Amino acid sequence: MTDRQHRGYLGAAAAFAVCMAGTTLPTPLYGLYQEQLGFSELMVTVVYAIYAFGVIGVLLLFGNVSDAVGRRPVLLCGLACAAASAVAFLAEDGLAWLCAGRLLSGFAAGLFTGTATAYVLELAPPERRARAGFVATAANMGGLGCGPLLAGLLAQYAPAPLKLPFIVHLVLLAASFAITWALAETVAGASPLRTARPRRPSLPPEVRGVFVPAGIAAFAGFSLLGVFTSVTPAFLAEDLDVHNHAAVGLIVCSAFFASTVGQLLVPRLGAQRAIPLGCLVLILGLALLAVSLSTHTLAPLLLAALVGGAGQGMALRGAVGEVAAAAPPAHRGGVLSALFVVAYFGISIPVIGVGLLDTPLGLPHAGLVFTACMALLAAASGAYLLRRSRQ
Repeated sequence: MTDRQHRGYLGAAAAFAVCMAGTTLPTPLYGLYQEQLGFSELMVTVVYAIYAFGVIGVLLLFGNVSDAVGRRPVLLCGLACAAASAVAFLAEDGLAWLCAGRLLSGFAAGLFTGTATAYVLELAPPERRARAGFVATAANMGGLGCGPLLAGLLAQYAPAPLKLPFIVHLVLLAASFAITWALAETVAGASPLRTARPRRPSLPPEVRGVFVPAGIAAFAGFSLLGVFTSVTPAFLAEDLDVHNHAAVGLIVCSAFFASTVGQLLVPRLGAQRAIPLGCLVLILGLALLAVSLSTHTLAPLLLAALVGGAGQGMALRGAVGEVAAAAPPAHRGGVLSALFVVAYFGISIPVIGVGLLDTPLGLPHAGLVFTACMALLAAASGAYLLRRSRQ
């Protein structure tokens, strides 16, 4: 592989970030959709969770297909799904279009998440493999953070708040398609795309020991991000009287950017220590979120985004690093996809739970129930990992 091809891992990471930005683009716009269509907070969480179930379905059926047909064709299909999602939002004429847009967005994320992570690692030269691990996870989390920031700024300060963000995203997707088309394929002897068939992800024996604790940590971390992206806009508007779309986007974005910062700490800590320590920091972030919900104050919410995001980033990069290192190259895409299946259950089931509890308890109390459950899960994960490392 030439130096030019080695540098391609940055192009793959850029396409990764653009695709993931589209999945969080509607976050600061949900209030506008509620005003226009008149649906409840429970329906907001359901629309959000449809995305997660789209991700999970694709990961379960096609999570390891890139190991057979190659990384590049799968990513091009993912970009096509992301573009179709943006078109669905542009054509929005009721709840059904929102659900279709979120489902297509989930398909795009499902095709990208494990495949793009493996692709970035494989395109990088050996001496930059550790940096490439950070680049891949940072592209994932950074892209997720840029989505609400971009949409919030455009919705607040530009015309057509429910149209312009998706038009801009379509332009970025077109550029990403061109970049991905020009990249080298890393799977030797890849089969034609037409031969792709659904295959259940499987875990090679050498991965199973590290997969369980890594998956638990990923679930807990993604659950916090799920709550921030689905119900925080409503909490800010209804309980904290924050109606500025750019401010909402910035607060949600800060959690994802803090995740990227947390990932920077992992090489110094080592993956084995980073995961339990990330769980500890995540618990602190959940505690700050509980303080904000119970006292109706903004400052603890901002701190929760920064602290909880950092903990999630530490746990995620540690989990991806441990699992990728343990996976045989021929199964790496499928194994990473299986890890993200567990993670995306974390941004679907707890989020729907919060939506269901909103009517009988109110959003703040529903959030308190969520924080207590996720703190217990993170504590159990951290304790298990510490005990396992000592053994």
